[in-house]
Amino acid sequence: MNNNIIRRFADIETKEIAPGYFSKLIHTATNTINFIEVKAGNSVPDHAHIHEQCAFVIEGKFQLTVNDEPKILDAGTFAVIPPNVRHSGLAITDCKLIDIFSPVREDYQKL
Repeated sequence: MNNNIIRRFADIETKEIAPGYFSKLIHTATNTINFIEVKAGNSVPDHAHIHEQCAFVIEGKFQLTVNDEPKILDAGTFAVIPPNVRHSGLAITDCKLIDIFSPVREDYQKL
């Protein structure tokens, strides 16, 4: 079987993409998939980017603020953030998150 199709998650290097946000990144031709572990109290400041972002909470509670409106997301909830929409985040508890970006996050490819 082609080794580019089946891979081991454990072989992906963990990178700190923001203070306290530890990620394993997978880049496809059209998406970046970001598996994140973050400890309670860590935040990402308000920002926007050209990418559509689907943000999933797998474990924990995460406050997502979109256009100055905070919402608490927990396991089983997700958000779809359109391109160029301002947003920020705060881990209320220790969290495991998955973000999917389209198109590919070229800035993350360079990490």
